[in-house]
Amino acid sequence: MLFPSVEFIFAFLPIVLTVYFILLRRNVLLKNIWLFAASLFFYAFGEGSFILLMLGEILLDYLLALFLNRSQKRWARRTLLSIAIISNIGILGIFKYASFVCVDILHLPPDAVGIAADIHLPLGISFFTFQALSYVLDVYMGKVDATGSFLNVGLYVSFFPQLVAGPIVRYTDIADAINNRKESIDGFSSGVVRFLIGLSKKVLIANNMALVADAAWKLIIGDRLEASVAMAWLGAISYTLQIYFDFSGYSDMAIGLGKIFGFDFPENFKHPYIATSLTEFWRRWHISLSSWFRDYVYIPLGGSRRGEARTYINLMIVWLLTGIWHGANYTFVVWGLLYGILLMIEKVLCGHKAIRKQSLIQRIFGHLYTIIVVTLAWVIFRSDSINDAVIYILGMFGRGSGKLVDRVFVAYLKQNICFYIPAIIGCMPILESLELKFGEKNPIYNVAFGATVLAGFVISVSYIINNGYNPFIYFNF
Repeated sequence: MLFPSVEFIFAFLPIVLTVYFILLRRNVLLKNIWLFAASLFFYAFGEGSFILLMLGEILLDYLLALFLNRSQKRWARRTLLSIAIISNIGILGIFKYASFVCVDILHLPPDAVGIAADIHLPLGISFFTFQALSYVLDVYMGKVDATGSFLNVGLYVSFFPQLVAGPIVRYTDIADAINNRKESIDGFSSGVVRFLIGLSKKVLIANNMALVADAAWKLIIGDRLEASVAMAWLGAISYTLQIYFDFSGYSDMAIGLGKIFGFDFPENFKHPYIATSLTEFWRRWHISLSSWFRDYVYIPLGGSRRGEARTYINLMIVWLLTGIWHGANYTFVVWGLLYGILLMIEKVLCGHKAIRKQSLIQRIFGHLYTIIVVTLAWVIFRSDSINDAVIYILGMFGRGSGKLVDRVFVAYLKQNICFYIPAIIGCMPILESLELKFGEKNPIYNVAFGATVLAGFVISVSYIINNGYNPFIYFNF
C-alpha cells in the first residue's frame, strides 16, 4: 500500500486515526499496539507473506540487542554484533543482489540460476533493514540501552509512515516518544499540512515529470538517442525534478504522518538543488542515508583521523556501498564511484572546509557546476545500463538526432510548463521564507496558503482516482 492511493487516503488512514484518537486516546500502550498492528497490516496488504521476513528481522535484532546489553566480554559482544551485521546484510543481499551476482557478474546460464532470477524484492527492505541494524549498532556502541519491550522495537522498525521510503529513523530519535509522546492540535494540523504538501509534490509534480523523463529514455533506439539536444536535456532535467519531488514528497508525507501521531522524524531533504558544491548537495540530499553511512561505516573505518590517504579510501568505500545500496546494477556502482571521486577532488581542492565563504561569482559558478554534474549523474542513475547512459549523455551533447530543437521538445514543454514552473520554484526555500515573514502575522497569506494546499489535495485526489501515472522510484530500494 502506497500513500498516494485510494486505499490509503480514504480507508486505511481514516480508520487508523479514528481508533487512535477516539477509542484509544488515553492509553499509550494500547495506542502502540494499535499502531504496530496497523503497520503490519499496511505492509502485508501489498507484500503478503514477506511480513514474516520483517517480523523475523525485528525479533532477531531485538534479541541480539538484549544479549549485547547483558554481555560484558569483548569477544561475546563482537560475536553478537557480527551475527547482526551478517544476518541483516545477508538477507538484504539475497533479496536484492542474488540475481545480479548470478546473472551479471558470474554469467551463469538461466538453468543454473534457477530461483535466484525470480526473487521478489520486498518493498522497503533496504530501509527497514538499515533501521533494525542501526538499533543493534547503537546498543553495541553504548548510544542507547536495549529495551525489553518487543513492541517498542517492532513499532520502531515497522511504523508505517517511514516504513517503505524513509527517512531512516534511529531508535534514539523516537525512543522517548514511543512511550511518552504528547499529541497536540498544533502537531496534528501541521502534520496534515505537511502530508498534503508531500502528496501534491509526489502526484502533481513528480508523476508528471516522470511522463517526460520516460518518454525521453524511450528514444534510445539502437546505439543512439533519437532526440534533439533540447529534448535530451529536457528529459534529464525532468528526471532530476522527478526523483527529488518523488522522494522528498514521500519524506514530507512520512514526517507529516509522524507529527500527527506525536513523533518527530528527522528532516531528509533541505533544498539540495540550491547547493554550490557536491559536498553541500549531499549534506542536503537524503540526509538520513548519508548520516547512516557516516556514523556506521565512514567513522568506524577511521573517518579522516588516519591520514589523508586513508580518508580518501574510506570515502570511496562509503560511496561504493552507497551506490550498491541503491540497486543491483552497474549503473549504481558507477554512480556511487563517480560521486566518491568528485567528492574526493573537492576535498583536495577545498581542504576540509567543504562550504566556505564565497563571492557571488563563486556561488553562481559553484551552483552551475553542481547542478550540471548532479543532472548528468542522475542520467547514469536512471539508465538501464552503462551503454544506455553513455548513449543518452552523448545525445545531450549533440550525438543524437543531430537537431538542436525538435517538435517533440516543444510539445512536451508546452504540455508541462504548468508543472515545471512550480517544480523549479519548489526547489528553492521560497515557501519557508514566506512562512517566516508572513506566517503568523498576515491572515491573507494564511488563507492563500491554506487554499493552495487544499486545492493541491483535491487535484491530487482527482489524479489518483482517475488512475493517473503513479510510478514510485524508491520502490526498488
